[in-house]
Amino acid sequence: MTSPLYPIESLGTATLRGLRVVGRTARFVGGIAASLRDARTWRSPAIQQMWRLGVGSLPIAAFIALFTGIVLALLASYSFTGAVPLYFVGTLVEKTITLELAPVLTGLALPGRVGANIAAELGTMRVTEQIDALETLGYDPVSFLVVPRVITGVVMFPVVVAAAMLIAVAAGWAASVMLLHLSSAEFTKGFRLFFQPFDVEYGLVKSASFGAAVTIVGSRRGLNAEGGAVGVGNAATSAVVYSAICILVLDAFWAVTWLLGRQAAR
Repeated sequence: MTSPLYPIESLGTATLRGLRVVGRTARFVGGIAASLRDARTWRSPAIQQMWRLGVGSLPIAAFIALFTGIVLALLASYSFTGAVPLYFVGTLVEKTITLELAPVLTGLALPGRVGANIAAELGTMRVTEQIDALETLGYDPVSFLVVPRVITGVVMFPVVVAAAMLIAVAAGWAASVMLLHLSSAEFTKGFRLFFQPFDVEYGLVKSASFGAAVTIVGSRRGLNAEGGAVGVGNAATSAVVYSAICILVLDAFWAVTWLLGRQAAR
């Protein structure tokens, strides 16, 4: 028979488990921060990772941005017909791309490209005892393996997102001119009407936090992998899922803290 206190016990167990995860994650992040001082260890691998994970992610970001810009322009035209001047298509494309869609859509695509890659790579090193060998040779796995990837995420995610912003806006302009018969001057007028440098700044800062989250989650899941090939697969899968959750939570966090704070300050 189930004890009357079973729901409370289950809640307490889940709470303790969650607190342990938070504590371990905080300790892991603290280890990353402490390892930043060891620049001689992570500098060279970081440059390699920037090229492999950062530059290698540009094609998929460009593909997503291309069709996002086209669809946004068409949706704006459909929504504005007969009610709002058509040059506001440029306004909608600029605001939605820079503030939200370029960082978030690109961020949600990259966990499968970056987070899963990191988790699978480090997970394979863990189950094949390569990480143990590094420790035997006197290397700190966090400094040598994790820090370069986290730095890559923080530095290269904004670069990838900036490229996505440019491509999406260019695609929106091309769709407006060729499909909506809007002149370049009209699209530019709408683009410049409410444009603020803050729009780009907000999107890039947000994308840097996404990069940190994706690489930290992927590294942690990979280093904790166990159980051979199955464990590596589970680590890669969970890295993608948890990275996507972190991106959505961070997106809401920045909107509540930065956007609302900026609005209240006006």
